[in-house]
Amino acid sequence: MAEVSSEITNLPMENGVATEQEHVDGSDTHSDASTEVSDALTIEQRRAYKLELQEGISLFNRKPKKGIEFLINVKKVGSSPEEIAEFLKNVSGLNKTMIGDYIGEREDLSLKVMHAYVDSFEFQDMEFDEAIRTFLRGFRLPGEAQKIDRIMEKFAERYCKCNPKAFISADTAYVLAYSVIMLNTDAHNPMVKNKMSADDFIRNNRGIDDGKDLPDEYLRSLFERISKNEIKMKEDDLAVHQSHSVNNTNKILGLDSILNIVVRKRGEENHTSEDLMRHMQEQFQEKARKSESVYYAATDVFILRFMIEACWAPMLAAFSVPLDQSDDVIIVTQCLEGFRHAIHVTSAMSMKTHRDAFVTSLAKFTSLHSPADIKQRNIDAIKMIVTIADEDGDYLQEAWEHVLTCVSRFENLHLLREGAPPDATFFAVNQNESGKSKQSKSNILPALKKKRAGRIQQAAAAMRRGSYDSSDIGGNASAGVITSEQAHNLVSNLNMLEQVGDMNRIFAKSQNLNSEAIVDFVKALCKVSMGELRSASDPRVFSLTKIVEIAHYNMNRIRLVWTSIWNVLSDFFVTIGCSENLSIAIFAMDSLRQLSMKFLEREELANYNFQHEFMKPFVIAMRKSSAVEIRELIIRCVSQMVLSRVNNVKSGWKSMFTVFTIAAYDNHKNIVLLAFEITEKIVQDYFPYITEAETTAFTDCVNCLIAFTNSRFNKDISLSAVGFLRLCAEKLAEGGIGFSKKEGSEMVKSTLQGNNKSYENGELADKDDHLYFWFPLLAGLSDLCFDPRPEIRQRALQVLFDTLRNHGHHFNLPLWERVFESVLFPIFDYVRHAIDPSADNSSSEHVLIGDDELDQDSWLYETCTLSLHLVVDLFVNFYSTVNPLLKKVLDLLVSFIKRAHQSLAGIGVAAFVRLMSNAGELFDDDKWLDVVLSLKEAANGTLPDFSFVFNNDGKFFNHEDEPVERGNVESAESSMQDDEVEKRRMARLYTAISDVKCRVAVQLLLIQAITEIQTIYRPQLSVKNAMILLNAVHEMANHAHKINTDVTLRSSIQDLGPMTQMQDPPLLRVENESYQICLTLLQNLETDKPPLFEESQVEAYLVDLCHQVLKFYIEIAHVTNVSSNNQPHWSIPLGSGKKRELASRGPVIVATLHAICSLGDSSFEKNLARFFPLFSSLIKCEHGSHEVQLALSEMLSSSVGPVLFRLC
Repeated sequence: MAEVSSEITNLPMENGVATEQEHVDGSDTHSDASTEVSDALTIEQRRAYKLELQEGISLFNRKPKKGIEFLINVKKVGSSPEEIAEFLKNVSGLNKTMIGDYIGEREDLSLKVMHAYVDSFEFQDMEFDEAIRTFLRGFRLPGEAQKIDRIMEKFAERYCKCNPKAFISADTAYVLAYSVIMLNTDAHNPMVKNKMSADDFIRNNRGIDDGKDLPDEYLRSLFERISKNEIKMKEDDLAVHQSHSVNNTNKILGLDSILNIVVRKRGEENHTSEDLMRHMQEQFQEKARKSESVYYAATDVFILRFMIEACWAPMLAAFSVPLDQSDDVIIVTQCLEGFRHAIHVTSAMSMKTHRDAFVTSLAKFTSLHSPADIKQRNIDAIKMIVTIADEDGDYLQEAWEHVLTCVSRFENLHLLREGAPPDATFFAVNQNESGKSKQSKSNILPALKKKRAGRIQQAAAAMRRGSYDSSDIGGNASAGVITSEQAHNLVSNLNMLEQVGDMNRIFAKSQNLNSEAIVDFVKALCKVSMGELRSASDPRVFSLTKIVEIAHYNMNRIRLVWTSIWNVLSDFFVTIGCSENLSIAIFAMDSLRQLSMKFLEREELANYNFQHEFMKPFVIAMRKSSAVEIRELIIRCVSQMVLSRVNNVKSGWKSMFTVFTIAAYDNHKNIVLLAFEITEKIVQDYFPYITEAETTAFTDCVNCLIAFTNSRFNKDISLSAVGFLRLCAEKLAEGGIGFSKKEGSEMVKSTLQGNNKSYENGELADKDDHLYFWFPLLAGLSDLCFDPRPEIRQRALQVLFDTLRNHGHHFNLPLWERVFESVLFPIFDYVRHAIDPSADNSSSEHVLIGDDELDQDSWLYETCTLSLHLVVDLFVNFYSTVNPLLKKVLDLLVSFIKRAHQSLAGIGVAAFVRLMSNAGELFDDDKWLDVVLSLKEAANGTLPDFSFVFNNDGKFFNHEDEPVERGNVESAESSMQDDEVEKRRMARLYTAISDVKCRVAVQLLLIQAITEIQTIYRPQLSVKNAMILLNAVHEMANHAHKINTDVTLRSSIQDLGPMTQMQDPPLLRVENESYQICLTLLQNLETDKPPLFEESQVEAYLVDLCHQVLKFYIEIAHVTNVSSNNQPHWSIPLGSGKKRELASRGPVIVATLHAICSLGDSSFEKNLARFFPLFSSLIKCEHGSHEVQLALSEMLSSSVGPVLFRLC
C-alpha cells in the first residue's frame, strides 16, 4: 500500500479540516494542545480515507463497475477516463482479473477507460514481444473473446502509433499479437505435447502484413525470445493463480475458442491410419506369442479412432439397410440414433471421410430431393439432421453443406405447401415463362388451387423422383400432367413437414458455433446459395437471405474471426453481383449494402484497414460488372453509406474513392454524373472526415478528382474537379489534414523512393512531413496539361502554378527537387520528344497528325510557351531554396533550343533570356559557369549540317538528276518500287533542308541572346566564363565560314533551286554576327580588366582573331587582272551576289579595323608588321561599300602613319 499511503498524504482533508498546521500565537501549553489535536485529526482522517479506499478496492474486486462508481462518489478517484485508467494502472490491491474484465466491457465509460489505459503506455522502440510483456503485466486478459478482441485491437493501434515503421497497418500487429499469445501458451504449457517449431510459427504468419510476409529473421527472433522467456504477470499476482496456470492456461486467457483461427491446426501424425493399425496388430501378435494375453485398460481416447477405422463400413450398412426397408418406429429410431452417435464420434475424432459418409447417407434418407416419396421415417431423418446440427455443429466442417442443402430443400417444399409464388417469379430470365404458365393452367389440381395454383411446375417437378445431387427439387423440372392421386399424396406428404417445426433456428444458433465452425458454416451456406442462384429453371434466394441473417447474428464476433468470415462472403457477393441475371445481381448488391450499413456502425481505430477490406466487394464488382444498372446501384449504395455513416468510414474511404474513380472512366454519362455529384458533396461537406484516420485517403481523393477531370461527357465536371483540386491544395497548405503526418510521409516517401533511387537520402529536417502529400496532387495537375481541351489545360496550368507560387514557401529542397523532376519537367516531355521534324519518322508523324495539327500548334504556342515561362518565374521566385536546381533548369532550356523545330527553339531561347534577365544578378561565379557551359552546349548542338547535299554514293545531290529510262526488260512493278524509293529520298531531303534552316535561325537567336546577356551582365562575367563563351561563339563563326567558303557545296545548294530558298552564301549572317560578338567580348575584356585578367593572353587572342577576319575577307574580295589599256577593270559587277556579300561583310571588317586601332601603342607597333600586308591587300581589294575604305583610310592616317614616320 505504499502508493496508497503516498496518495493519502498528498490529498486534501475533508469536512473543512485544514491540511496544514495553523500558526497561532499563544502560550506553549495552548500550542502543544493544538498540535496534539491536529495530529489526532490527521491520523483519524487518514484512517478513514484508507478504510474507504480499501472498501472501494474490495468492492471493485467483486464487482468492478460498482467499485468504480463507489470510488468516484467518495472522491477517491476522478471521474474522467484518464484518471480512472491511472488508478487501475498504479494502485495496488486491485484484482488483475477484474481489471481485465472491466476494461474489456463495451459500455461507454469502460471503453473510454480502456482506451486511456492503453494510451498511457509508451511503446516507442520496443520489440513487439516486449511491448506485450509490458502491457499484460498490469492485468489478466478476460475470458470473453469479445473483450480480449477489444483490448488487443487497441493495443495494436497504440503499438503502431508509437512505432509507425514497424508494420504496414495495425491489422498486422493485431493478428501477430494473437499469434504471440498462442505461441506463449504453446511453448510454456506442459500439457502441450507437440510443441510449435520456429518454421511452424513463420508458416502460420504468412501474408499477415497486408498480404505480404514479415521477414523470416524477425519472426524467428520473436519465436526465440518467447520460447526462452515466458510472458508473465507481476510476480505478486502469479502466486494466487499458480495452481491453475498449468492446466487451464488457455481457459484463463479466454483463447481456447479463437486461437485456431489465428494459426491453422498442425497436421496429424505422418503415419496413415492403416500403418498404425498394422503396427498395433503386429504388437498384439508379438505379445500373444511370448505370454498369455493380458487386458489393458485404454487410457487415451485416440484408440477409438482405430476401432472406427475397422468397423465404420459395417456400421453404415447396419444403420442404412433397416432404415431404408423398415417402417417400424423402434427400428427407425435406433438406426437414426446410430447415425447420430456415429457422426458425433467421427466428427470429434476429425475423421472427415467417415463423417461425410454418415452425413451424406442420413441426408439422402430425408427424401427432400424427392418429396413425393416422403414417409414418416424421412421426417424423423430430417429431425435428426437438425439435432446433429445443434449438437455437433462445431465439428461438421465440410459436412455443413449437406445439412444446409436439406434446409434449403425443406424451405422450398414448405413454400410449395403454402402456395407462395416461387422466387423464379421474380428472378427467372426465361422469356417463355408466361407462355408455359398459360399452357399448364388447365393441369392445375384442385388441391393446389386453394393455395395459389401458380406453382404447377414445381408441383409437377416434385412428383418426379429426383437425384440427391441435383440442384433442382425433383431433378428435371419440366412440367407434366399430374393425376389426382399423385396430387393428393403430395399434399399429404407436404403436410407431414409440419412435424419438423422451424428449421431456421439453425441459422439463429450459428452465433454459438466456435470460431472455426462458423467459417465452415458460411462456406457451406455460400456454396448452397450459389447452387440455388445458378439453377436454370428455379433460381432461389433463400440461402442468400440467410447469409445476410447469419452475418448479422455473428457481427459482434471478434474482428479476427469476422475477417475470416468476410473473406468468404466477399468472394461470394462479387460472384453473384456480376451474375448475368440482373435481378439476382441487384438483390445481391442490396444485401451487401445492408451488411455494410450494419458493419459501419462499429467504430474503427486508427491504422486499421478493416473498413477498407469490408468495402472491397463494391470495388471489385464495380470493375467486373458489365451491367449499367449494377454499377449505378453500387454508386448509390456507397453514397448512402457515406452520407449516413460518415463518422465511421475511416479506412473505407479508399474503397469508396476507388469506386468513384472507376465510375469517372465509365462509358455511360449518367454513371459519371451521379458519381461526381456524390464526390462533390463529399469534398464540400465532409472533407475533414476524409483524412481523419487513414493516411492514404487524401491521395485517393485527389486521384478520384483527377479521374473526373478527364471526363469527356461534361466539360463543367472537369472544370469543377480542377477547382476541387485547388481546394485540396489549400487544405493541405493550411495543415488541415487530420492524418498522422509521420506515417503519411513514410508511405509517400517509399513511393517516391521506388521511382527515384537517388532520393533515398532525402529528408525533411525542418518541415512538416505531410508535405509529401503534395506530390500526387501536383503530378495530377501536371498530367492535365496534356488534355486536348484548351479550357481544361489552361485551368489546370493556372491551378498548378498558383498552388506552387502561393504555397511553395512551405517546400524544402528535396520536395522542390521532386516537384521539378516529376511534376514540372514532364509537362515538356511530349514536346521535347514527339515534335521532331528531323527524326526519321517525322514525315509519317505529320501525316498522322492531320487535323490535329492545329491543336498541336495551339498546345505549342499557348500551353508550352506559358508553362516554360512560368517554370522560369517559379525558379526565380524561390531561387534562395531551389538554386541548386539551376543546372537542371538550364538542361531543360537547352533541350528546347537543340530541338530541330524553330518554334520550340525560339521558345527555349526566349525562356533562357527571361531567366538570365530576372535571376542573373543572383548568380555567383559557379552558377555563371553553368550558364555559359549551357550556352556552349546549345551552340554546338545547333550547328547546321549540310551533309544532306550528298547522295548515297557520296556524290553531290543534283535536283535535276532524272532516272535513266530502262529497257522493256524492266517490269512495271520494278518501276513502282523505284518511284517509292525516290519519294522517300525526296522526303528525307525536304526534312534535311528544314532542319538546316531551323538550325540557322536558332544560331541567330542564340547570338542575339548572348549579345543581350553579355551586355546586361558584362561586369559579372569572369575571365574564365567570358573565354568559354567566346570559344563557343568563335566555333559558330568558324563553322559558318567553312560552309560559306565551300564553293562546291554552295553550287550544289543553288542547284537545288527553290527547294532550299536559302541565300548564298547560306550562313553569311551567322558568320558576320558571330565574329562581331567575338570582337566585342575581347574588347570588353581589354577595357574592363576583370580579376585574373591576363592582358597578353587576351591581346594575343584579339590579334589572331583580327588577322583571321581580314584574311578571310581578302580571300573573298581579291582583285582580278587589269585590262589591256592598263586601266583597272573591276570584275565584280554592281548588283551581283558577290557584291552583296562583300557589302554584308563590310561592318565586320570595319569593327575589326577599329579593334586593331584600339590596341595600345606598343602592341599596335609590335603587330604592325603582321597586319601591314593585309592592309595593302585591302587597298587593292574591291569592296561592297565605302565603309571599309573610309575605316582603312582613317586607320592609316591616325595609327599606321605616325608609326611609319617614327620608324623612318
